[in-house]
Amino acid sequence: MENAKVISPVKGIFLNALSAGIYKKQRADLALIQCESGSSISAVFTKNAFCAAPVIISRNNLNETNPVYFLINAGNANAGTGKKGIDDALGTAISLSDYTGCHANEVLLFSTGVIGEYLPVDKIKQAIPALVDGLAIDKWFSVSKAIMTTDTRPKIVSNSIRLNEKDVKITGIAKGSGMIKPDMATLLAFIGTDASVEHSILDDMLYEITNVSFNRITVDGDTSTNDACVLIASGSSGSRQISSKKSDEYHILYNALEEVCIFLAKEIVRDGEGATKFITLDIVGGHTIEECITVADNIAQSPLVKTALFASDPNWGRILAAIGRSSINELKIEEINIFVDDLCIVSNGEKSAEYTEEKAAELFKQSEITIRVEMNRGKFKTRHWTCDLSYDYVKINAEYRT
Repeated sequence: MENAKVISPVKGIFLNALSAGIYKKQRADLALIQCESGSSISAVFTKNAFCAAPVIISRNNLNETNPVYFLINAGNANAGTGKKGIDDALGTAISLSDYTGCHANEVLLFSTGVIGEYLPVDKIKQAIPALVDGLAIDKWFSVSKAIMTTDTRPKIVSNSIRLNEKDVKITGIAKGSGMIKPDMATLLAFIGTDASVEHSILDDMLYEITNVSFNRITVDGDTSTNDACVLIASGSSGSRQISSKKSDEYHILYNALEEVCIFLAKEIVRDGEGATKFITLDIVGGHTIEECITVADNIAQSPLVKTALFASDPNWGRILAAIGRSSINELKIEEINIFVDDLCIVSNGEKSAEYTEEKAAELFKQSEITIRVEMNRGKFKTRHWTCDLSYDYVKINAEYRT
């Protein structure tokens, strides 16, 4: 995978970003992505029942047609805005369709920002001509900055592979920092490749990759109203279309896309609001994958575990308690082992003979820590990523609207 600072244009995908004045402080806050005709497009959205107007519209449009444009704004979520929110969002899609000649249902809409405020429709409409006229293949970085909210830095990466003797590029961007929990978290992600992929195959690919990347991260345990992850396969590389999950080309592309999505997901956690530590959670030996995920979620979302991590306090009892409240049938504490990096801190449900407060405290001072839980109940495992919970998290969210 290429250095995050070396960003590859993707043939057949055009982008632009500018300031529409949505934020009080002038910054890029409106972006547009155009897909080459014939592109395959797949998307997954938030599972929050109170999803935002753009999510409702985009889900419907994706079911009806093959989209051409993605219109993305930061600074306003257009969530909790009722019928007016739907009408406002549709109005921006219609303005874009009028200017470009596409159908309004060929536009997918994405918003991120404050919930409960009406979308500044006129500002967006006025910006559309300049947004369209400035589309170019090399503006991934500009768009990655425009979609940020509380992010402290853009999340962007490229990858490249060879398919059928053709060079194939992949570039992905994401935003997210707080309100992050599996089930798509408060994130937006756009991944583009110039590979050619049959639509149903692309759907399966995105679903599976999302479940081992964006659905495996937690910052604070909140799931947003606006989340979406989109995968575009423009087909412009000239490589032969991937139409079978059994083909070598499928696996090569899948692995490269998985690398990109995991990188972006981990970057979201590293940039968690107020985060000072990056935590990898490996849960192994579960009876089912579901119980492994439940254990990981309980640890990752525990305020007591997360604040202990912030304090570099090796309070292993908090981890054990989080495992114990996972509502797993016939869970036996005497089968549980817990490691921090290579140090066993809990053996058979008790403090390990290897454990000393001094050794554990040194490990907990690290900026990157791996916690491994051995359940000894079966063959299943999962890997999640989370962070600590600091004073700054409270400060950032207390001052978010002020």
